[in-house]
Amino acid sequence: MDRTVPTSGNEEINLYLRTYYSLLRSSREVQIKTLIEAHKRMHSALHVAADEPQPDMAAFIYAILRMPACLDRLRLIIMGQSEQVFAQHGFTNVESWEPVTAPGRRRRSFFDGHDQLAVYIASRSDIDDIVPILVAYQIERRKLRQLLNKENVIKELERVRDSKGGMPSGNSLVRLAHMTEIPVEDFHRVCQVWGAETAEKFLNIAQTKQEISIRSLAGSLADYKRATRRWWRSVERHLPDIIMPDRPIYFVSSNTHSLPNLLSGYALHIEDRIQTFIQENGSEDLTQEYNDILERNVPSSRENFLYYALKKLEQADPEVTAARLEMERVAGIVRVPSEHAFDIEVQVIPLRNINFNGMDTRLRVSGIEQLYKSDALIVNVDYPLGMAAYQVLTEIARNIAEVRGVYIMGKAATLNGRIGDVMIPSVVHDEHTLNTYLFDNCFAADDVAPYLVYGTVMDNQKAITVPGTFLQNEGYMSVFYHEGYTDMEMEAGPYLSGIYEMVRPKRHPSNEVVNLYNSPFPVGILHYASDTPFSKGKNLGAQNLSYFGMDPTYATMVAILRAIFETELGQIGK
Repeated sequence: MDRTVPTSGNEEINLYLRTYYSLLRSSREVQIKTLIEAHKRMHSALHVAADEPQPDMAAFIYAILRMPACLDRLRLIIMGQSEQVFAQHGFTNVESWEPVTAPGRRRRSFFDGHDQLAVYIASRSDIDDIVPILVAYQIERRKLRQLLNKENVIKELERVRDSKGGMPSGNSLVRLAHMTEIPVEDFHRVCQVWGAETAEKFLNIAQTKQEISIRSLAGSLADYKRATRRWWRSVERHLPDIIMPDRPIYFVSSNTHSLPNLLSGYALHIEDRIQTFIQENGSEDLTQEYNDILERNVPSSRENFLYYALKKLEQADPEVTAARLEMERVAGIVRVPSEHAFDIEVQVIPLRNINFNGMDTRLRVSGIEQLYKSDALIVNVDYPLGMAAYQVLTEIARNIAEVRGVYIMGKAATLNGRIGDVMIPSVVHDEHTLNTYLFDNCFAADDVAPYLVYGTVMDNQKAITVPGTFLQNEGYMSVFYHEGYTDMEMEAGPYLSGIYEMVRPKRHPSNEVVNLYNSPFPVGILHYASDTPFSKGKNLGAQNLSYFGMDPTYATMVAILRAIFETELGQIGK
C-alpha cells in the first residue's frame, strides 16, 4: 500500500530530542541552561516568544501549572521509575519527603524541603514533557528577573506582600504591569495560579538567581516494564476478591471523575444541597447558569452542571467527598490508588454490581438489567501520558482472561475546530513508531452528538500522536495539516501499538501502514479539543476549560459506557 508519509522534516525538534537524551545518559546531573539554545531554535508553538526579550507569560504559566509549587525553590529534579530505583542510586526513603502535586500534571513527586524533587516517571514521554517544561521555565524566569529586579518594583511587591494578603489587585496590579511592561491580564493570570503567594514568589524571582539541574536515574525499556509490572501487582493486591486472570475486561482510559460520577449518580441525589451551596457560595455566573438550565434558557446539561458544581462543594466540605466515595462503593466502583510507582489510579467495576437505578439516566440502554448475569469488569485507568499508555495496556492484557473492548477518551489539540469540540479519528499517525494506523473506530458522530451541548462532533478524522506538548512548532503542524491531520494528541499511537500486539503474533512494526481493521474487539477513540495551537500562545496556560470543559468530557464518557453496556449485552445474549 502506498502512502504519503506525514514527515515533519523538522530537524530542530529532532536535534533538541537528541541533545537532552544524550546529556541524560550521564550519571551526573545536567544543568537545564545547557538546553536553552536548542529549545529556542525549536520555535515551539507553546513557547512562541522564547527568543524575545519580553516574557512569554503563556509559556511561563503553562510551566508552573505542570510542576509543583516548590518549583521556584528547586536546584535538582531527580527522575526515576520506582522507589527501588531511587534507593539503588542513593536516594533512600524519598517517599518520606513531602508529597507535592501540580495542578496540570499527575506525577508522584516528593520534595525534600530544601532544593530537591524526586519525580516518578512511567515512560520516556515523561522526560519529553518534563525537560521542555523546565527549560521554558528557566528561560522565562530569567526574563522576569530582569524586569522585576528594580527598586520601584521590589518596593511595590514588598508593599503588596505586607499589606494586601500577598496578591496584587486593582491599582497595585496596574502599577506593577506599567512598571514591568507585562500586560495586566498576564499578571492577573499568574495571580490566579499563585494566590496569596504571588508577591512573595515574584520577590524571590527578582532577588535570587535559580539554576535548575536534572538527573535521570534509569531509562531502559526494561526499567519502565519493571515499574509497570510493580504498578499492576499493586492493583491486584488491592482486589483480593477479584481474580483478574479469570475475568474478561473492558479497558477504558479516561479520568477519575466522569465514569464514577455517571455510574454512581451521587451529584444528582444531592442536587438540593448543591443548589444551596451555589446560591450561598457560587459565583454570579455559576448561579445564573444553573437558573438558566432550570428555566431552559440555555441548552446546558443539568447533570453535567451538577457534576461540575459537586467538585466545588467537595473543596469546601471534605465530608461530601467521604459520602461520594461511599456511594461509589455501593455502585460497585473500586478505586485503587497508585503506590510506590508512577501516579496512575485505577477504577475496577464489576458490571454485575452496578446500581442501575441510581446512575445517570443517559446510560440506560435497552435490557440493561440483564447485566447482572455478566462476569466482565470495566477497568478504567487515569489516562497515562504518551508511551506509558503502551506500557499500561500491554501489561494489563498479559494478566487478564480476555479484552472485550478498548475505549480511549483523551485531550487533543485541534487544527480545524474549537475548544470543546469532539474528534473521532479513523487514522492515527504515531510519531513514536512512525506507523500510520488504520482502524475501525467503533464510534461515529451520532454516538456522541446527542450528549454534546456546546461543541461539534467530527468523525472520520486523522490524528497525529506527538512526543510532547512543547515538541511542536508551526512548521511541524502545517505539514500535518496539509496532509489532513487535524487532531494532535499523545496517547492514541501507543495504545494502537499495544492493540497490535494483542491481535498479532509479533511486536508492533515501525514506519509502516498498519491495518487494524476487523479487530476481534471494539476499539473506540474519542478526543475532545483542549487547545487550538494555530492561535499563537493560546494554550491551557493562557486559559482554562472550566465549566464548559465538562461538556465534551461527559458526552464522550456517556458514549463509552453505553457502548460497553450494549457490547456486553450482546455477549450475554449469545
